[in-house]
Amino acid sequence: MRMENATAETKRKSRSLLNVDRLRKIANTVRGLAIDAIQRANSGHPGLPLGMADAAVVLWMHHLKHHPGDPEWPDRDRFVLSAGHGSMLLYALLHLFGYDLSLEELKRFRQLDSKTPGHPEFGHTPGVETTTGPLGQGIANAVGMAIAEKWLAAKYNTKEFTLFDHYTYVIASDGDLMEGISHEACSLAGHLGLGKLIVLYDDNAISIDGSTELAFTEDTLKRFRAYGWHVQRVDGHDMQAVDEAITRAKRCTGQPSLIACRTVIGFGSPNRAGTAKVHGEPLGEEEARLTKVRLGLPVDRDFHIPDEVQRECEGAKERGVLQHSRWQEILELYSRAYPGLYEELLQILARKLPPDWDDDLPDFAGQSVMATRAASGAVIQAVARKIPDLVGGSADLSGSNNTLIKGEPAISRHRFNGRYIHFGVREHAMGAILNGLSLHRGVRPYAGTFLVFSDYMRPAIRLAAMMKQPVIYVFTHDSIGLGEDGPTHQPVEHLSSLRLIPNLLTIRPADAIETVEAWRVALQRMDGPTALILTRQKLPILQREKQGYGSARLLKYGGYILSDCEEKTPEIILMASGSEVHIALQAKQLLQQEGRQVRVVSMPSPELFLRQSEDYRRHVLPQECRIRIAIEAGATPFWRQLVGEQGKILGLDRFGASAPYQRLYEAFGFTAENVVELVRSF
Repeated sequence: MRMENATAETKRKSRSLLNVDRLRKIANTVRGLAIDAIQRANSGHPGLPLGMADAAVVLWMHHLKHHPGDPEWPDRDRFVLSAGHGSMLLYALLHLFGYDLSLEELKRFRQLDSKTPGHPEFGHTPGVETTTGPLGQGIANAVGMAIAEKWLAAKYNTKEFTLFDHYTYVIASDGDLMEGISHEACSLAGHLGLGKLIVLYDDNAISIDGSTELAFTEDTLKRFRAYGWHVQRVDGHDMQAVDEAITRAKRCTGQPSLIACRTVIGFGSPNRAGTAKVHGEPLGEEEARLTKVRLGLPVDRDFHIPDEVQRECEGAKERGVLQHSRWQEILELYSRAYPGLYEELLQILARKLPPDWDDDLPDFAGQSVMATRAASGAVIQAVARKIPDLVGGSADLSGSNNTLIKGEPAISRHRFNGRYIHFGVREHAMGAILNGLSLHRGVRPYAGTFLVFSDYMRPAIRLAAMMKQPVIYVFTHDSIGLGEDGPTHQPVEHLSSLRLIPNLLTIRPADAIETVEAWRVALQRMDGPTALILTRQKLPILQREKQGYGSARLLKYGGYILSDCEEKTPEIILMASGSEVHIALQAKQLLQQEGRQVRVVSMPSPELFLRQSEDYRRHVLPQECRIRIAIEAGATPFWRQLVGEQGKILGLDRFGASAPYQRLYEAFGFTAENVVELVRSF
């Protein structure tokens, strides 16, 4: 845990190993491409590409293991540009090193439908490992990727064959390290000893407002050393020093590494280098011309790539092709020696569920009451035995969330083949690390916390939805039903706000049996994250066949007819999610005594229901029925589109209170008798 400085002596060692002049020409070509793309778009951030081009080129030319022809090669090194505003640095590198990103796409930087959006987007541009831009997310994603690499190595590497042996590299900015998420994630990375995580910190001392002296004056290297990281400081424009620092970091196998690269933001710009003005504005035509002159670039040719630069990058590409070929040979030998492990590995990398994955799901026959968080825990135990890549965790609430996989060890720095991650009280980092685990492939992640704390991880949830990652969130203590902990812990607006995130699926099951089906939907979903919203309090388990209720398998439609009336078209529709479904059923019994025709609709996922065909939606909610009441112990606006203009919503558009949950439900009107009064008010 030493802090090392690049001294004159270390610089002299191996000085002949790098052809610095050759590398500088490549770096200046990267700078030129960034200048031209940003200038043409009249939009972008030139400061980081100009400042970090030297360090990035050293990494890509001499250390990064990758194969542009196979961007999803499982054993490739991951490169994360956490400072995503500097996206033109990444796009220039991807083009030069042979990824499917043409020069024309660089010329269309930040234009509609181009492969070069303002910030890197996973799944949109070949070679982009994760969507970055919100600062701190990328470095936290990288922690997840490094965990995934180490877990796969512990699980599938053998004495004879090494299938997983790669690094996760990050370029991070001052802003990344200011954001609280980086503190959470990097603390955990040090605790776990992630020796194959290497962060190049663009230590340029400039943020948007000006000098970092305005707000960021701690000793960053000491902070990371306290986290358990190996730390170094180098001149980020001294390519030899950068190369030696990366080499030292790779030798430090028991600690993640931070290399503070002291750079000049906007390097080469004669009038803007070292100032905040170069961070997020094009240089302007005259300053761009002067910068090119200073860098030795032709001023009369935009997007210029010298032939020798192209050849050098092709040579580095060939090194990756050879590494990829050797790995394929090892994989072939592995398949013969360990056919069972080989087939399992192919399965998890393809995100395929085993054929029998749901054979042993619990049915809760004969049980009368159970909290849905407890039912979720039972499902986890069943599927974990069948799904080998299922890895879970919790933000220090394992017992409350029921997320532990029983009989399996937790992941630790000394034993990495466990199935559980103790994230500590780090919800934001947990969310972003889950994204990194999923993006890496080979791990199917889930994790839990209280629903109210989903606020702490919302940016990571949003990015999971944007990147279409099949992450599963286990959010327990879902309403005022958690009782005495009071309004600070009682989620009110959270369900509605989560439902507004595009491509996030929220499911709030009504009982243990619906909870099984919620997990079934979540595990089969491959194009986005799912949030399971679960109770602390026990709920009745509906015996569907005995009581004549609709099958819980219909949960996959988001909403379904749970209990119907004798008439084809109901007079009244009561719809609810979660624990409030039982209030609706009780209210139906009271209304039936008055001769009313009542349909009860279980609506565990309104947003999923709204994606169904119009015929199905009208079947469940016929337009002829105008008396509609929605019941949910949370904010009401989302339900308006389901109850219609004449319908009513029994919800909670205020904060809760501290009391036993039964008393709270009475105090806030969540009773069958109050529902009956609402019906009468029509």
